[in-house]
Amino acid sequence: MEDNKLNSFSSLHPLVLIVYFVTILVVSMFSTNPVLLFLSLVGGMMFFGMMNSRKAFFTDLAFYIPMFFLIAIINPLFSHNGVTPLFFMNGNPVTLEAILYGGNIALMLMAVVYWCKCYSKIMTTDKFLYLFGKVIPKLSLVLSMALRFIPLFREKHREFRMVQGASGLYDQKGFVNKIMCELKVFSALVTWSLENSVDTASSMKARGYGLKGRTHFSMYKFRKRDGIILAVNLLLFSVVAFGMGGGFVDFSFYPYVTEIETGAVQIVVYISLGVMSLLPFFTELWEVIVWKYSMSKI
Repeated sequence: MEDNKLNSFSSLHPLVLIVYFVTILVVSMFSTNPVLLFLSLVGGMMFFGMMNSRKAFFTDLAFYIPMFFLIAIINPLFSHNGVTPLFFMNGNPVTLEAILYGGNIALMLMAVVYWCKCYSKIMTTDKFLYLFGKVIPKLSLVLSMALRFIPLFREKHREFRMVQGASGLYDQKGFVNKIMCELKVFSALVTWSLENSVDTASSMKARGYGLKGRTHFSMYKFRKRDGIILAVNLLLFSVVAFGMGGGFVDFSFYPYVTEIETGAVQIVVYISLGVMSLLPFFTELWEVIVWKYSMSKI
């Protein structure tokens, strides 16, 4: 799919979106169960794939797969817990439990990174300011600027490199010359970022941002569809939170790897998180079905 083609889910009310991202990230960050983390990762990857081109998806995947194995390999070098030693390195055991725990950490990191990438695409500055502009105007402005700064900084870096490259900055060979060229580009980036921050602050002050009594224009309306998706998300999250809080889906790697329980309660928790992580996919699928049905009536 092309960039920003996720129209149905991104058009939801900002409150629904922020609640969804907070709930899915809470589960991803605080769960140690590999089934829950795997379901969260699959949902995040599908969500990311729906918003980006196939090339961008596989480019990211090519980076995260080696990272997954790197973390799984590095963890046993620092943690020697576990009852199943595979071999010894410098007199220290490399255990199966440590490797599996490293892989689980990598699952968690990948899931969180993918959901954060999706958040940065969906929760634009205007949505963030709509939610928090009246309550914490100054902090919300700073946070919204910080969240959009990294992708904007990367884009400007690419532009400056292209301009400087066209002017012959990178013509000379050598490691030292390359470092000097990058320092010049970085200096230009810092200057631009400072000027941009000052201009933004002056513009917001001139418009009366943060003053009492200032009205806010907004195109967002809480509709019936928003209420349904919010209720479904909170219901699914409540089931998952109950399973995690009640210890029904607890999982341990040390001193030995526990078994993945598959009782009735556990299955319900797994299904709930699976549906929750695929909510954006189901929302888009439903939109396509409604659209094709409407077209067939013409």
